[in-house]
Amino acid sequence: MRGDLATAPGIGQAIRRRSGDSGWLGVALIAASALTFSTAGLFTGLIQADAWTILFWRSLFGGLFIGAIILRQHGAASAGAFRAIGRPGLLAAGCSTVGTICFVHALRLTTVADVTVIYATAPFIAAAVAWLWMRQRESRTTLGASLLALLGVMVMCGPARAEGHLAGNLLALAMTALIATMTVIIRRHRGVSMLPAACLSAFACALAVWPFASPVRVTGTEMLWLALFGTVQFGGGLLLLTLGSRLMSAARAALIGNLELPLAPLWVWLAFGAWPPPATWIGGAIVMAALALDMAAGQRRTAA
Repeated sequence: MRGDLATAPGIGQAIRRRSGDSGWLGVALIAASALTFSTAGLFTGLIQADAWTILFWRSLFGGLFIGAIILRQHGAASAGAFRAIGRPGLLAAGCSTVGTICFVHALRLTTVADVTVIYATAPFIAAAVAWLWMRQRESRTTLGASLLALLGVMVMCGPARAEGHLAGNLLALAMTALIATMTVIIRRHRGVSMLPAACLSAFACALAVWPFASPVRVTGTEMLWLALFGTVQFGGGLLLLTLGSRLMSAARAALIGNLELPLAPLWVWLAFGAWPPPATWIGGAIVMAALALDMAAGQRRTAA
């Protein structure tokens, strides 16, 4: 089978026959990626290894997972699929790799709350990059919903914010800009399958952090959790994000990706009984309302 999942016969075409276009398919893929990405706190709470070791195994297993999908799709022509991504694919892979490393360092130098609030600006950065590069203007509804989502994230993280973390905040901003740029690249070159770029990104990240990791210092149980972390949370999330970003604007993809923010504490609560503060529930409700607003507007545009 050639092509990627979003264009494969029987998957994307069947959904488009029901919805009239690929809009709802893109929403479903990005929402599913947010759901899988939101389990990061759950997995990190189950694994006692250091951050570099976790990142190494997470990236390696994620790369193997996506690589297996590419091999199943393309078979003997897999090498050609990697060559077909060209410079745009390499640039997207580079953005993803450096963004992931910036994310890890940001968490070491600033608070999770600050990183979360900064990442909530991704829809605006994506819209700016898309306008500067392609002169693509985002809808007012999506930009308004992005502002509402940002307000919700600030409510969620307000009580936990701290000052004096300039370096970490700058790294978080760099990570956000890189991921936003990656989504614009994928959208701009949606005629090319970027799954090989996602695979290269995962392996490059594992290689970059390898000197700082201790891969052999993990228990058998931790290795099982790391395998699930890499395949389900990272590999699955990156796969869904790559496919979904081709089907909608970069700003809208980033907005729907904010669904990850209110879901993350929910998983931790279910697994470890850590009850989130009221601000988390209030802010999460605002984020969900913003997503519902944008999706309803998208449905009206489709019906028009």
